[in-house]
Amino acid sequence: MEQSRYSNNILIYGNKSLLKGAITPIKQLLNIIAKDHKLTISGIEVNLINDDQLLEINKSALNHDYYTDIITFDYTEEKIVSGDIYISIDRIKENAKTFKNSAFEELLRVMCHGVLHLCGYKDKTKSDKAVMTKMENKYLELYKK
Repeated sequence: MEQSRYSNNILIYGNKSLLKGAITPIKQLLNIIAKDHKLTISGIEVNLINDDQLLEINKSALNHDYYTDIITFDYTEEKIVSGDIYISIDRIKENAKTFKNSAFEELLRVMCHGVLHLCGYKDKTKSDKAVMTKMENKYLELYKK
């Protein structure tokens, strides 16, 4: 795959230490998610921040006063995917311990989760969550191959 093709449409900001230098293959995976859904990513910003920063976004943008691992703002129009994803590195580390995953795997799962939201998946109901988890697992397995 052409590296530049995957470098320009997804930008990752903030604390990248958990990514272990795997930025290009992660971007490739996120593009594959969109492609599998017959969509094209025009621009996604992934912001890796701390709990307090994400809590402030949650309060100001969504009027929610609680910690979360991810907030996704979807600007997708028709078949062109665009959005901002904010991920709490603090929550990723805690979730990794809770679910007995590596922090890298947990971060990759949450990044896939955000892109799946941009592809139209929801997770408000139990059945929606089950579908979302199944899709996350599919792409985590693909990444491992």
